Amino acid sequence: MGTKRLRDILFFVHRYLGLGFGLILILIGITGSLLVFHHEIEDWLISQRYEIVVPQGQPISVDKAVEIAKSAYPSWQIDELSLPKDNRHPLMLGFVAPDVNPNLYEHGFYKVLVNPYTGEVMGNFATRFTFYRFLLNLHYRLFLPGEWAGRIVTGITALFLLITAMTGVILWPGWRKLTTGFKIKWNAHIKRLNFDIHKVVGILAAVFLIFTAFTGIYLNFYDWMNPAIYALTASTETESKLPTISDPKPGQTPILPSVAIATAQKALPNVQIESIYFVTSKNQPSPFEIYGKSGEIVYLDPYTAQVLKIEAPQQIKASLGDRISEFLFTLHFGTFWGIPSRILYIFVGLSPLILFITGLVMWGYRLMRNLKRDRANHE
Repeated sequence: MGTKRLRDILFFVHRYLGLGFGLILILIGITGSLLVFHHEIEDWLISQRYEIVVPQGQPISVDKAVEIAKSAYPSWQIDELSLPKDNRHPLMLGFVAPDVNPNLYEHGFYKVLVNPYTGEVMGNFATRFTFYRFLLNLHYRLFLPGEWAGRIVTGITALFLLITAMTGVILWPGWRKLTTGFKIKWNAHIKRLNFDIHKVVGILAAVFLIFTAFTGIYLNFYDWMNPAIYALTASTETESKLPTISDPKPGQTPILPSVAIATAQKALPNVQIESIYFVTSKNQPSPFEIYGKSGEIVYLDPYTAQVLKIEAPQQIKASLGDRISEFLFTLHFGTFWGIPSRILYIFVGLSPLILFITGLVMWGYRLMRNLKRDRANHE
């Protein structure tokens, strides 16, 4: 096969995969850009929906906050407490409501906001209606019904993005002359300007589009690809087993949240405690899980406050498969370099929009040229 024939095939594949799946890629790209900063966006939306906390005097204890929230929603069962990020944020408590349906993910989970100074219940919201959940379902499942329909579509789309990005790299004119590949003639005809923008944006985003496409395939088909990673690396997945707790005595109640926090803080004195996950079932009691800012976890016996286990990311002996899996996650979410990489991923997520528009314009010019040629041949 000649070089020209090969380039024609690659160009055909590049063009029609990009045009055929461009709208889905735009949707996935834009939602991905927003998901990179979903924590900050959610915090801002909460501050807009509910009144801002005004520091006044000493804050109430977390025990009092839990008591107030339980009194406001007596039929709900508490399962989480998130401490305020600063003195202008509310306490956020997670509850399981009676309408929970195990077949519908998170359909019975609510967040209750409590003012840490006045003890006022500021309101509640269902986690399934958050902006983050909306973005995630759109990005990951396209709101298609069932567990697998959306994942299959987005996974196949990620595969086509991978092929489109790789063929784009091969077809990039900069391989012949480097300066040509990065040059944009801003004062040129719109047709040339459009092509220049496409080639420059494409090559600058290509590496990251390839990364996010491959990791997108991995995440969408995780149940199959993750075992393959461990098989290929001849390693095993490091499992975190929950420690067993003591049998509670008749009438014995769990320790107070403040005791759990103080015990965890004593065990990890230099760690900022962020949240607590409580026992969620009386039939199958489990440890309190206290989470630190950097992923540390302290497991406590909920009745004796005994420290059962401490997990810190830097102490876990991860296998090669564990490290590759973790790297693929950070690569997809753009967290590998902190804020700079997250900002970079905003532009990476917007690049499919630019590439689709410029590609559509190029296809339009080519179509018009072919129509004129056919018309001339028939005259």
